[in-house]
Amino acid sequence: MPQTLEERVTLLEQEVKELRRTQKPANSEKGNNRWVNAIFGAFKEDPLFEEAVKAGEEYRKAQIPDYMKDDTSPHVPS
Repeated sequence: MPQTLEERVTLLEQEVKELRRTQKPANSEKGNNRWVNAIFGAFKEDPLFEEAVKAGEEYRKAQIPDYMKDDTSPHVPS
């Protein structure tokens, strides 16, 4: 391993240059959310997924303090 700070920085610069040359940026494809499009709808009509969603909703509602449950303002989930 290089001993001086300059040697270490030089080595890092070389490694970054090599990575930039060989690696494609994560958002380089048209539409930065391609991964979302690839999995969108993957759980459609999956009863286990629906059960997990329902359990999550119930858990979040259970976390609301009692003093807020009587509040009718729109910021409190119903």
